[in-house]
Amino acid sequence: MKTKSLLTFTAAAFASAVFAETYTSVISPLDGEKWWGAATFFGSHMPYENFAEKDLAKSNYSNQSAPLFVSSKGRYIWSDKPFKFSAKNGVITITSEFEKIQPVAAGKTLKDAYLAASKIHFEPSGAIPEDVFFSMPQYNTWIELMYNQNQADVEKYADDVIKNGFPVGVFMVDDNWQNYYGNFDFRADKFPDPKAMMDRLHAKGFKVMFWICPFVSPASPEFRELNKAGLLLKEKGKKDPAMVEWWNGISACYDLTNPKAREHLKGKLAAMREKYGADGFKFDAGDKGAVSEGIEFFEGATPSDYCEAWAKMGLDFPYNEYRACWKMGLQPLVQRLQDKPYSWEGIRQLIPDMLAAGLIGHPYTCPDMIGGGEFRSFLNPDMTPIDPSKIDQKLIVRSCQVHALMPMMQFSVAPWRILDKKNLEICRKFADLHKRFGPYILELAHNAAKTGEPIVRHMEYEFPNQGFENSKDQFMLGPKYLVAPVVTPEDSREVKLPAGEWKDDLGKVWKGGQTIKIDVPIDRLPYFEKLK
Repeated sequence: MKTKSLLTFTAAAFASAVFAETYTSVISPLDGEKWWGAATFFGSHMPYENFAEKDLAKSNYSNQSAPLFVSSKGRYIWSDKPFKFSAKNGVITITSEFEKIQPVAAGKTLKDAYLAASKIHFEPSGAIPEDVFFSMPQYNTWIELMYNQNQADVEKYADDVIKNGFPVGVFMVDDNWQNYYGNFDFRADKFPDPKAMMDRLHAKGFKVMFWICPFVSPASPEFRELNKAGLLLKEKGKKDPAMVEWWNGISACYDLTNPKAREHLKGKLAAMREKYGADGFKFDAGDKGAVSEGIEFFEGATPSDYCEAWAKMGLDFPYNEYRACWKMGLQPLVQRLQDKPYSWEGIRQLIPDMLAAGLIGHPYTCPDMIGGGEFRSFLNPDMTPIDPSKIDQKLIVRSCQVHALMPMMQFSVAPWRILDKKNLEICRKFADLHKRFGPYILELAHNAAKTGEPIVRHMEYEFPNQGFENSKDQFMLGPKYLVAPVVTPEDSREVKLPAGEWKDDLGKVWKGGQTIKIDVPIDRLPYFEKLK
């Protein structure tokens, strides 16, 4: 008995020690080497110099994340599992519970590193999201309606798009159209005839998507059904369904790591699409952070598996959008940046975050909502809408210009409500510019599906060793166009041109290899076509 007890203790202690073992890798930079990667939300901090430790196992940091780093000297770092990382004086430290992680020498440039990593670890799928995402603007009802989604105002928003001469594209109805979470029927008091609404929106040319999440309201019929079938997340070590705290309260949640739960949810979404004619869904939430503690997943899965499983749901629905994602690089999924504040700082985050998204394998990304997606920015302290006269119209216009030559652009706060006639016309002009560039952007999307190359490219990616490592306010749209939006209140900016010849949006030809200062009145978005 004594021997058996000792052996049992020893085995348990050994198992615990093995489980607790960690592997630490310290990656010192080569001469002049810079690193990008891990999470889109950290774009403004890239390339990394000094950065506090972050844990990719516990959070996706509000946006897309991946176990990937790429360097300006052609090296990359990859692990199939999440890890912790930090940076100090350019030295990257990675801690993993699974393996020793070392950089792979794949070439000499940032482009070499990214393409080599994608070819091995997240090969291009060959497919892209629906064409309309790239060729036309998107419209989301969130800022205008918030939790008061209703048929009359939804249809009015769509009518105002057309009335004000904006291109018709994807139309997203946001949270609170449904009876409660886990239910996929419209609230009868808010949507008296949803099928007729859908028919009218389709007749106007819109593709219509609806906000959904993986949560289920407690004490609902759906909760009881899913609990009985064992399809909900459970409390660790218990048979009870877990109550998950998220931004809209406390709910039960589909166990997305359980194939039966995923199929059940897919069936509900397919039925909703069939019944009402919905084109697709905005798949919100799915964040690791909400389920990182005290949760038991299907067959020992992890929060990362949960986040990845949520993203995989979208592969069955070509009209999709995600904000939270783990891995899934180069899959035909529309990604969107985390909600940005209505501020100049928020605008300055758009370009570096979009560059980061491309460098971790997400070329099909939308830069948040024009003007910012944080709805409280457009409200008074008492939650009433802010007076349009207090809106910084220049900020809205400059935000629109940043979006115009991105892969996608999305309106939410209605420009016709908050802008004067002059500035509304400017925003309409740049919505039309996006439409005009649509065929080229779509061509880049198809190229990404074949080669893996980002649509929005870091200057260092296209022009290595020309001093662009720290560039954060200009970008390449494919290999042909350098785009340099204004992201400050000033009406001028400096543009650093790579070697060669460049023709600007006004038709002037510039010699490259120099930094120029240009005037940028409110109605101008500077971009430069590469001539040679």
